[in-house]
Amino acid sequence: MTAEAAVAVPVLAVFALALVWALMAASAQIRCVDAARAGARAAARSEPEAQALEVTRSAAPDGAEVAMERAGELWRVRVSAPMPGLGPLALTLHADAAALAEDTVGATT
Repeated sequence: MTAEAAVAVPVLAVFALALVWALMAASAQIRCVDAARAGARAAARSEPEAQALEVTRSAAPDGAEVAMERAGELWRVRVSAPMPGLGPLALTLHADAAALAEDTVGATT
């Protein structure tokens, strides 16, 4: 019984830590997606680019990099955030969003 407990307890501890890490990664990914969407919406509403970047950064995880560009009628926002971890568990999370610029809606070419 003692030998089994000596093996089972560390395995359960590692499993619990892996679950916590996975939940943290999922939460950070959701924050990246939300930040990219918020930034794209802000840019599409013709808010100043600095203000749209601030909206994006405030919703993004700490240490996230934000890229924003206008491609034709679309504003594209990309958020990349590092996820700490050991070895292969160190990930970089990415999220992209695009929104149609409101100043192009109803415009004739």
